[in-house]
Amino acid sequence: MVTTASELSVQTFEVAKEETIAAPIEIVFETMLEQLGPSFEPAEGMSLHMVLEAWPGGRWYRDLGNKAGHLWGHVQVIKPPSLLEIYGPLAMSYPAVSHVQCRLTADGDRTRLKFVHRAMAYAPEPRDDFAQGWARVLTSIREAAERRRASGEGR
Repeated sequence: MVTTASELSVQTFEVAKEETIAAPIEIVFETMLEQLGPSFEPAEGMSLHMVLEAWPGGRWYRDLGNKAGHLWGHVQVIKPPSLLEIYGPLAMSYPAVSHVQCRLTADGDRTRLKFVHRAMAYAPEPRDDFAQGWARVLTSIREAAERRRASGEGR
């Protein structure tokens, strides 16, 4: 089977979101790393067994065990507690490049999280599901950080 260029095209998208989180920036940053790593759940109770190596060049991947898995990206920039950038294909299994930026800003006893995911891919169809998925991840970061603050953890 041969697919012609007219049947595939380069798709682009951007997901931009902002959350205000009732927790100090250090707690939010630490929580964000956990929620993108071992606590990453795209749906309630569904673990993807993600690993985030929190250093420049570190991998972000799904560990299926027995040396199997999916590479989602690499850490491009990490400046605790204010910035995390990741680049790579993310959850796309075709020629794709993504850039995710999580920028945190202290705002009194709260933290503003500005999130942007930009991507382009030689793909069969647009990826509309990313906006919903990222909304869920950002909500989980906010809820977990606020629980940690309320419990006194991270002080």
